[in-house]
Amino acid sequence: MSRSYKIVLAGFGGQGILFAGKLVAYAGLIEGREVSWLPSYGPEMRGGTANCSVCLADDAIGSPLVLSPEVLVVMNQPSMDKFENSVAPGGLVIADSTLVQRVPEIEGVRTCSIPATAMAEEAGFKKLANIICAGKLFAETGFCSEETLWKAIEKCVPASKAKMLDMNKRALQLGIDA
Repeated sequence: MSRSYKIVLAGFGGQGILFAGKLVAYAGLIEGREVSWLPSYGPEMRGGTANCSVCLADDAIGSPLVLSPEVLVVMNQPSMDKFENSVAPGGLVIADSTLVQRVPEIEGVRTCSIPATAMAEEAGFKKLANIICAGKLFAETGFCSEETLWKAIEKCVPASKAKMLDMNKRALQLGIDA
């Protein structure tokens, strides 16, 4: 059985959108799957918009650009406004309800809202709402095995930020449990 995922993650620059996408992509690499990770961001990285397309597949990926995502992870209202009408029927939207005030009901699309930014601040992980969202993405889709997810976070957090690894793991677990 082929498991493929076409995912768009979107938000403001500085929220770690590209890093969260990289986490998903690394999980696919660890499992030996076909992977593409295509970042896109505005001219002012921090505060501007950022998004990335991630494809995971067992078969060859035709295009790294995701125009009709099966899963949309949004961390701000402008991203919701931009991508809400592109989600494929039967798809999933995961929204950070702290910063996405209007989460639309989209016919044929399941919506899951979690206050990721508020959860991160409450837990003392101010800049890890992206990882909470990645944990929720995992919980809702099972895009990889749980063992792979933990290996991927270890791979993504650079050695220069090793002291952040435990916080990233706890943020990931918060998202899984949310």
